[in-house]
Amino acid sequence: MANAPTRGVIFVHSAPKVLAPHVEWALGAVLGVSVHMQWMEQPALTGMLRAEYSWVGPAGTGAALASAIRGWEHLRYEVTEEASLGVDGSRWSHTPELGIFHAPIDSVGNMLIPEDRIRAALETGSDLETLRSELDLALGQAWDEELEPFRYAGAGAPVRWLHRVG
Repeated sequence: MANAPTRGVIFVHSAPKVLAPHVEWALGAVLGVSVHMQWMEQPALTGMLRAEYSWVGPAGTGAALASAIRGWEHLRYEVTEEASLGVDGSRWSHTPELGIFHAPIDSVGNMLIPEDRIRAALETGSDLETLRSELDLALGQAWDEELEPFRYAGAGAPVRWLHRVG
């Protein structure tokens, strides 16, 4: 159901000050509205800013948002899209070093690993260490490890009320 309404959040974990207006412009171009984010200093990396933006749009908007700012130097971000009628949710994570990672998310926020990805890990994983490495890749472990200090640095960020699930 491609036109199912959904919502999500974009977390810009680090962006150079000069890039901030370009991020807003790119997101606004996808959403069809003027986007103004509340930028704050990013304590985890001197000279960088952080911001969050809640959005509403049709299913698939999260992918378009993640793609619109993908690959920009020094930009670390995550985009979430909630599950909607007939459509799983998603999360995209991006770091300059690792590029972009995508994972489907169920209606309560659990990351889903598709069957073919598990089968590929089992086929590749001739030993426990290789299997663990393949599953870590499927779960986006490297992205989580790189982004975690930036997430914690935002502990003083404004409180966001979560929407009721289910």
